[in-house]
Amino acid sequence: MLGVFLAAVPFFLLSMAVEFAVLVREAREASADGRERDPGAPIGYELRDTRTSLAMGIGHLVILGIFKLGIVAVYAALFTLTPLRIPTDAWWGWALLFLADDFTFYIWHRCHHRVRFFWATHVVHHSSQHFNLSTALRQDWTPFGVGLFWIWMPLAGFEVWTIFLAQSWSLLYQFGLHTETIGRLPRPIEWIFNTPSHHRVHHGSQQQYLDRNYGGILIVWDRLFGTFEPEGERVRYGLTRNIDTFNPVRVAFHEYVDIWRDVRRARGWRDRLGYAFRGPGWRPRPERAELEPEPVRDDRAPATARAL
Repeated sequence: MLGVFLAAVPFFLLSMAVEFAVLVREAREASADGRERDPGAPIGYELRDTRTSLAMGIGHLVILGIFKLGIVAVYAALFTLTPLRIPTDAWWGWALLFLADDFTFYIWHRCHHRVRFFWATHVVHHSSQHFNLSTALRQDWTPFGVGLFWIWMPLAGFEVWTIFLAQSWSLLYQFGLHTETIGRLPRPIEWIFNTPSHHRVHHGSQQQYLDRNYGGILIVWDRLFGTFEPEGERVRYGLTRNIDTFNPVRVAFHEYVDIWRDVRRARGWRDRLGYAFRGPGWRPRPERAELEPEPVRDDRAPATARAL
């Protein structure tokens, strides 16, 4: 998986350069025509924001590489324990692999929004107020759950290398979703597949866009499980309360710091567990809130005011 990403680095950089050139051209054409900036125009790039996203991406690759060594060993051991085998020389084996991986990603993604401990990892990806291809590279430095959600697949008979291959093609596909330069695609594509339009909604901080469109390659999981929302109002990117920093270390760990602060000052294990494992916007019931020395800040709960 890491080899695939390292090989794709030139493609990532070239794609970002092309996207940037398109945005610059559109801005110059609008200026030459004497037009005012369209409020719905792409936000574009900002040097400090892009630099932070690239730093997060590089750190993610290094840390993930260490985690993957252990994950490969665990998956290989589990694969040897099961008599099940999904063939790699039959078309249906690959189709099953695609569906299994994509559905697992949906579950992973939804849990990383609905459980605050996991959200502390995933919030990194939502912390930019820009939406461009560099945003796709803004990844976490704490991939604790990266192997947990796919652990059933080697037990089901999927060969270990095919699991990592499926994760790679999914994330490569998702790289291209992080852009404002592509509008809506033909309706059949928009109905079945995750598209830039659908993923813009996922990165939105407005109430109607919170906790929506978790799909990886397919959007049908969201349609089936009631988490789909079409793009309507101009998307406002980032968190419900933005952290306003370009420091990669703070971007990577700020939510863990907030969890620790809330858990430490909570009264009772019920509230401590709630702060750590309920939704990012969770608070104690009003009758217990008076025990708290200060109100809970909302900026810990970017994409989840509904206590996802």
